[in-house]
Amino acid sequence: MTKSRAARENNPESIIDLTPEGRYVYSGQTLFNNIPTEVVLAKGCVQTIHEVGSANSNVWIAPALIDIQVNGFAGFDFNAATVTSEDVSAMARALWQVGTGFLCPTVVTGSFERISNTLRTIVEACKTDSLVAHSIVGIHLEGPYISAEDGPRGAHPLEHVREPDWDEFQRWQDIAEGQITIVTLAPEKKGAIPFIEKLVANGIVVALGHTDASADDIQAAIDAGARLSTHLGNGAHALIKRHPNYIWEQLGADELWASLIVDGHHLPPAVAKSMVRAKTLDRCVLVSDAVALAGMKPGIYQFAGKSVELTPERCVRLVGTEYLAGSAIELARGIENIVRFAGISLEEAVSLATLQPMRLLNAEAHIEKQANLILFEWDPAQCEINLLATIIGGELVYHSETRSTEEKLTRKPNP
Repeated sequence: MTKSRAARENNPESIIDLTPEGRYVYSGQTLFNNIPTEVVLAKGCVQTIHEVGSANSNVWIAPALIDIQVNGFAGFDFNAATVTSEDVSAMARALWQVGTGFLCPTVVTGSFERISNTLRTIVEACKTDSLVAHSIVGIHLEGPYISAEDGPRGAHPLEHVREPDWDEFQRWQDIAEGQITIVTLAPEKKGAIPFIEKLVANGIVVALGHTDASADDIQAAIDAGARLSTHLGNGAHALIKRHPNYIWEQLGADELWASLIVDGHHLPPAVAKSMVRAKTLDRCVLVSDAVALAGMKPGIYQFAGKSVELTPERCVRLVGTEYLAGSAIELARGIENIVRFAGISLEEAVSLATLQPMRLLNAEAHIEKQANLILFEWDPAQCEINLLATIIGGELVYHSETRSTEEKLTRKPNP
């Protein structure tokens, strides 16, 4: 019988065979085509990846996970006023320890100066850490051009919500050195439709989110080139009309992909299952929407200038309300949950966190040109992933035997 995750983490079992020559040999099956494969490394770098006659049948080899919506992790917050380039690098490396090899740092609603500072910090981290630069596949600007309504606004600060401003955005894109790849906005905002058209003309993925849009607003945004619904079903009023409403309108729009937070809190299991079936696997992307509290202990913290609570159930809420404020899971947990909730296969679930975001961002050439892999065990009875190793840019950046040491080195202390 396969051990539980807790038992495996207390007694990690390595799949690494340290040969007399000092090489590391990983053996497993490729997830998407079930080919027995060996990955051989020397001095922490991939030497060869080759097919073999047989391999460890309980070990799977898959592309490193891609998370297009990450606000923070392990105590590090992209949107903190004091964030440094070292924080950005440390957070990316902490994500490697949980299988997320690629990410879009997500910059949320704030003043022009705060957003500018965050963008500069991300750029600086990329310039000083080449492997982190390889890992960051774009920046996700979530806001400030969103609904000011309570509910749709979520945890975004009301005082900084505003109308789309192309000159302002261009200044941010200049600071980001062209790395803003996704923009989430509310299409009902004044000037939003021509703004979307300009974003699309500049190769940016436009996502609808934190919105109180009408059906006409949503269709106009689609006609202008919007392609994605950000965390569909969230960033919404606690109570809405049965129908029509902005969730149904987006769910029924074949032109829109949907990103989904499958942490068991943002979407009830039946809702996650229904959305996957309505959108189909070809138009769904799993995201974590993780905030700095992910990987931390339960308690009261600050996020985007607001007091938020991390509950023992790993739910993040604005203090004193029922409104969610990001998630406290890593992307691998979303994969586990969508298998449980939607009844899809492990291969299908992993594709929602690898192949699908790669397609959405048109990032195949960047990601597939080097070895970017995770190796893991899968417990089908518990629907649990036990991560064994992460390889980014051809380098071994994590294996399970280093977990306790690396957590001590990377996680910020509790407040």
